[in-house]
Amino acid sequence: MKIKEIAETRPEDLIKRLAELELELMKLNAQKSTGTALKSPGQIKKIKKTVARIKTVLKLKEDEIRA
Repeated sequence: MKIKEIAETRPEDLIKRLAELELELMKLNAQKSTGTALKSPGQIKKIKKTVARIKTVLKLKEDEIRA
């Protein structure tokens, strides 16, 4: 997801998507650690970046509400 798409999404949906991505990341990391070949090795990096983007947007939206 791009930052623009994330910024336009409701916080409730972002939290749900964040949970899904973190679960997927956990599964991929488990596969990697056990030595199983990943379908797409770049997927871990992509998910980590998306998680960081979502957390950043959520924090910004939270700060806007407080201000």
